[in-house]
This record gives sequence, structure tokens and C-alpha cells, in this order.
Amino acid sequence: METTNYGFSKIVALPFAEAVTAVKAALAKEGFGQLTEIDVQAKLKEKVGMDMEPYLILGMCNPKLAYQALQIETEIGLLLPCNVIVYEKEGSVHVAAQKPSLMSQVVQKEALKAVADEAEKGLLAALEAVA
Repeated sequence: METTNYGFSKIVALPFAEAVTAVKAALAKEGFGQLTEIDVQAKLKEKVGMDMEPYLILGMCNPKLAYQALQIETEIGLLLPCNVIVYEKEGSVHVAAQKPSLMSQVVQKEALKAVADEAEKGLLAALEAVA
């Protein structure tokens, strides 16, 4: 697993469509539901006529944790949902998730840190589960 200051990523040994299915299932197992799905490849083709490899943005939410975060900071919705991406680059399929801990770095409230840490733990477990 590769870690940056804003996310976690890994290359998986699955075709793109299977990786998407596996990611959604792993996230569901960790309590995350899908709010949005953006097919960036299709949108860029439609809007600007550009071709690119498959790239999908999944807006994922753990309702219990989202509720807790919203009780702590009403405008935390600006940083929600947790985005997870699945994309293909040069024949390899990548899966990546944003770090929920970014929320607690931006909104410096101790109670929010615990919520973000729990969300991060779930996202990491889901990424680890995808082969």
C-alpha cells in the first residue's frame, strides 16, 4: 500500500470492472455505502471529446460516522463523502482512497479526530481486502 499526505493507493491484480465490484463489496463490508459514482472517462469524452483510460470516482459514506461528524461540525459536509477511485493506467488497475484524517487536520476538533480515525481504519481495511 502506498501512502501520500492525502490518500492511500495500491495496484490490484484484477481487471477494471472486477476491481470496481470488489472495492464496492469490501467497502460495504466495512459499513460504507455508495452515494455517488462518476465515470470520469465517459464524462470527459462527452464534455470535451477527450479519450482516457477508465477512471471512476466513488463517493462513499459510512452513515454512522457521517452523522457523528455532522454533529461535531455542521459544515464538515464540505469534506464529505470519502472519495475512492478506481482507475486504469498503462495496463495496471489502481485503487485509492482519500485519508479521512484530512478532515481532522482541516477542522481541528478533537472529537472529529476520533471519527476520522475510525473512518480511515475502515477504508484501509477495505483497500487491504481488494486483491
